[in-house]
Amino acid sequence: MAAASMLCVQLGLAASVGLFDDIGPEGAACLRLTWAGVLALAIVRPRRRTYSLAALRGGVALGVVTAGMTMLFMAAVDQLPLGTAVALEFLGPLGIAVLRGRGIGAGWPLLAACGVLLLTQPWQGDVSSDGVAYALGAGSCWAAYIVLTQHVGDAVSGIKGLAISMPVAAAVSCCVAGPSLASHVTPELAAAGLGLAILLPVVPFALEMLALQRLDAGAFGTLMALEPAFAAGVGLVALGQVPGLPAALGGACVVSAGIAAARAGARRPQVALESVSR
Repeated sequence: MAAASMLCVQLGLAASVGLFDDIGPEGAACLRLTWAGVLALAIVRPRRRTYSLAALRGGVALGVVTAGMTMLFMAAVDQLPLGTAVALEFLGPLGIAVLRGRGIGAGWPLLAACGVLLLTQPWQGDVSSDGVAYALGAGSCWAAYIVLTQHVGDAVSGIKGLAISMPVAAAVSCCVAGPSLASHVTPELAAAGLGLAILLPVVPFALEMLALQRLDAGAFGTLMALEPAFAAGVGLVALGQVPGLPAALGGACVVSAGIAAARAGARRPQVALESVSR
């Protein structure tokens, strides 16, 4: 599930870049999140009695963090190469892996970090300081997103938490980018935003919520190191970008660390609690 999520994320990012010229990175993020909020409500059809007060609070917090992560990363990608942005953002999940990965030890996160550096080689080329700040901010939000997604996923079964977090994320993004976006949206852009919302974030966020019901946060944080490897694969297939030897070695490192983390960090079977039975 986590692997499928990462593939959707990379494909969605590649497709979203095409909207930057029309509505900018913040507008692209807002359009996707707005449609995602609508889709989450339509698919889940939430009922108030299904959620405890703690689940509602966690869902609202997750929505705010989701909006921050999405919009900050879009801003980073607008100013940095995708590989550099992903490498910097990955510091968030890596921090979760180191702090909370009791079963996986420190070796696998460190191997994953080395792999990310080899894959992205962020030391090459000029780096925008604003872009770096955006990427680090997105990484902080990503770390909080992992913890909150697991919390919400444990509080309600399946993907019901998305019915809270996605509309909240949509509302936050509209407050930030909605006024400037409204005058630029055309029917064609709205349709494109709907398709992108399914690819990113609806499908990957749903898969991640389900995955975090089976993996602990530390293992999931390390498993996210596979994302730069997916980015390299998408670049190879879609853009004809052939990785050099360092990138190939980096891919091997993160794949090995991700597999080890997934095996060592599996959670004990448990049933997500519901506040009130149907």
